[in-house]
Amino acid sequence: MTILGISGSLRRDSHNTRALRAAADWLGEGVALEVWEGLKAIPPYDEDDDGPAAPAAVAELRSAIAGADAVLFATPEYNASIPGQLKNALDWVSRPLATNELRNGRRRRRPVIVLVVGRDRLQPLPDLQRDSLADVGGRRAQRARVVGVAAEAARDAEDRHL
Repeated sequence: MTILGISGSLRRDSHNTRALRAAADWLGEGVALEVWEGLKAIPPYDEDDDGPAAPAAVAELRSAIAGADAVLFATPEYNASIPGQLKNALDWVSRPLATNELRNGRRRRRPVIVLVVGRDRLQPLPDLQRDSLADVGGRRAQRARVVGVAAEAARDAEDRHL
């Protein structure tokens, strides 16, 4: 099983990105976590630029999602929402809704796991924003095992000052 990890933070040493990197050490046999680090390169969504010749960074993200069995978003909470750049990337990958890779991948409605890592603890993301991450086509995973493991990994990473 391959999980695609996407950090919603653009900051180089963000807690969310570090949690994703550390989470790979906590996953069981047969589970790989691939951290995608191209969020900053995604241009503002423009339907005129969408289609078969979408920008290279968008094509890379769509391909990464297509190759994953599940997607783990680790994102900060900004003003009771997700960061604008992550929302923008979701706008790109969700179109067209009927054929996007979150909805129509190797399995129907790819599982989506959402985790919010704050400076000192996991923070809840308001239901509306959490659901919007899944509503672009993915299926929000109900099991919390990976989220709990990622929380421990984030604390471990912080303790080691990674």
